[in-house]
Amino acid sequence: MTWASDTPGVLRLPSGRVIRGRGLRHPLPEGEKPTFAVYLLGRQPPEVDWESRWLTWPDFRLPRDRDLARRLFGEAWERAARERVEVACGGGRGRTGTALACIAVLDGCPPDQAVAFVRAGYERHAVETPWQRRYVSGFVGPARTPGPMEAD
Repeated sequence: MTWASDTPGVLRLPSGRVIRGRGLRHPLPEGEKPTFAVYLLGRQPPEVDWESRWLTWPDFRLPRDRDLARRLFGEAWERAARERVEVACGGGRGRTGTALACIAVLDGCPPDQAVAFVRAGYERHAVETPWQRRYVSGFVGPARTPGPMEAD
């Protein structure tokens, strides 16, 4: 019940999970609708027919509540394993790219490579501002326990 790989705006994470980014100023793409979404806007998003969460995040800025941002990125990552998850802001580049890069970090992408990963796999202009890039580079992924092949 996740996105097909050829769905417009879909980013394939290192684990193979897929998540869609998009701009809300653009028409809803044809085809399957999301089952869950995180909307990154300075004001309340429009009503939708699927479950969604709103993260207050003014354009060209950072999320107002960073603890909530981390929780919502984690929820999006978890649900992307079995659902059609979308992350969207107004234009689909800065805030959406930043959120996707943070979700990629949660998926195991090194923070210093996450912006390049999202630009290569989603949108080449994603993560628009220097402070958005710094936010991603400082975003901490999950603590990992070495697997049996990695242990000394």
